[in-house]
Amino acid sequence: MTDQTWHPPTGPGGSSGAGAQPGYGPPAPAGYGPAPQAGAGAPPPPAPGPAAPDQGWTPPPKPGLVPLRPLGFATLLGAPFQTIRRNPGPTFGSGLLVQVVVTVGTAAILLPFAFGFADRLERASAGDVDAIASGGVAALLLLMLVPIAVSVVGSAFLQGIMVVDVAAGALGDKAGFGMVWRRAAKRIWPLIGWVLLLAAAATVVVVVLVGIVLAFALIEPVLVFAGVAIAVLVGLGAAVLAAWLYTKLSLTPSAIVLEGRGLGSAMARSWRLTDGHFWRVFGVEVLVAVIVNVAAQVVVQPVSFVGGIASVLVDPTGTGAGLTVLIVTYVVAIGLSLVVGAVAAVAQSAVVALLYLDLRMRREGLDLELQRVVEQRHAGRDVADPFAA
Repeated sequence: MTDQTWHPPTGPGGSSGAGAQPGYGPPAPAGYGPAPQAGAGAPPPPAPGPAAPDQGWTPPPKPGLVPLRPLGFATLLGAPFQTIRRNPGPTFGSGLLVQVVVTVGTAAILLPFAFGFADRLERASAGDVDAIASGGVAALLLLMLVPIAVSVVGSAFLQGIMVVDVAAGALGDKAGFGMVWRRAAKRIWPLIGWVLLLAAAATVVVVVLVGIVLAFALIEPVLVFAGVAIAVLVGLGAAVLAAWLYTKLSLTPSAIVLEGRGLGSAMARSWRLTDGHFWRVFGVEVLVAVIVNVAAQVVVQPVSFVGGIASVLVDPTGTGAGLTVLIVTYVVAIGLSLVVGAVAAVAQSAVVALLYLDLRMRREGLDLELQRVVEQRHAGRDVADPFAA
């Protein structure tokens, strides 16, 4: 930068002030006052020129999905839905595919069983009804394991996919469908372990609550209400504990996919990142969940309500003419539920990945590393993975 500091003129000997010889050097430019006389003091400073460019704060770059700085509350709420608009194929497409596979798989397994079970009960003798009913319940519970397993794998894939897409979006990239699925597939077993752990914890809570009610009912039938009251209190306590634990561990999928950690190491990583930021993480996750669930009800429920009224208007006497309306309404409601469910699943998975990036920016300066990577990539240089552990 040009030195703008003023220096007094010097004489032949390098001295200044009274020993300076007048007449040396070019004449003073106009506007700077009279030339200094020999023996006079230092001349006045030059008049101020044009203002120098502002070298103060400039906003951080935003090459893609989010600005490369710690994220504000509004960004954390809006960016999960922006991921769908920005890259709908891998995000919404993957969410919809998972929803369709789970729904169709569940229907393909349970509907034939339900029809067969009903037919067998109808043809069974009075003495065999109880045995058939018991066997049917046991078979139903076993069959339910299949759609549950499909749902677990689909949920694990979707969480991994959204982590990859959000990380790529932060650097200004758009990950393709194949890329996000391949990268999520590499970490699928730890992701499945994470989803199974959540499912197992929820199952244990339900079993304990049901066991409390059954225990009181077996002791004395009239005590069943006391058992229900105790189960409700225990359930409330379990809900508070579950909310705390899940919030602390919710960044586990991001650490699994982006840092290549195992399940235990990723859970410990999530626990450390959320230290001191519990309420921020909890508030954002809950608010996004409330938004998507309220939106789902607003979209789906009016269709069911209008369909019910239409069936009554078409068939007020109950002759069966309104059955077609009910079927069409049911199909439309299922379709809307799949679409809204896909949006909800994608948004809730994306907000977890965004919180992970935000906390690494706040605690580890990841934003500076991402800015460096963006600059080096624009310069044509090879860069290492900025998200690696």
